[in-house]
Amino acid sequence: MKFTIDIEMTPEELRESLGLPDVSSLHDEMINTIRDRMHQGVEGYDPVTLFKPFLTSGLGTVEGFQKLMFGLMNQYTRPSKKRRD
Repeated sequence: MKFTIDIEMTPEELRESLGLPDVSSLHDEMINTIRDRMHQGVEGYDPVTLFKPFLTSGLGTVEGFQKLMFGLMNQYTRPSKKRRD
């Protein structure tokens, strides 16, 4: 048996129904901080140094994520030591 249920809701309603926190104020604060730093350093503006604190304090660096993904892919592509005959 197969059936489909369609539910129409806004992202805010979905977030609330899943019990996730509202981070819109945090998002606005981060964007304003980035915007202020950009305006302060218009001359000699370097986007890499601007975003570096946000990238390294989050889930990790891109290189770390790539290593994780390659490790997972290698784990699943290796032949199994146990053979079924």
